[in-house]
Amino acid sequence: MTTVDYFERKLDDKRRLTIPTELRDRFRGGIVITRGFGKYLHIYPKDIWDNLVEPKLDGDILDERIADLNVRFRTGKVDQELDDKQGRVQLPQHLLDYAGITRDVVAVGVGQYWRLQAADMVE
Repeated sequence: MTTVDYFERKLDDKRRLTIPTELRDRFRGGIVITRGFGKYLHIYPKDIWDNLVEPKLDGDILDERIADLNVRFRTGKVDQELDDKQGRVQLPQHLLDYAGITRDVVAVGVGQYWRLQAADMVE
């Protein structure tokens, strides 16, 4: 089986991102889209979000680092479903605006999640 850890796509007119065929099974249970640490987005398989990310965000409410992570990841966070026919997910306009993504997207696998950023922002 081929490992895909990088792909480039153009969003369609409805702001949909087509997930490569090799990755679609990972996202069948749902997708969580959040702001990243910088001007990019994170996309998580829903099970990874629920089992690995969410428990870390629910830490000590007086820990400022945890509070900052909560704000970062929950501001504009959306849960989406993968379109089973075409393997697409719609990206909300407010998150695209945050990341400066207009049409050309680069996706890079970072462990168990993906970073999405505008193609012209890749260094």
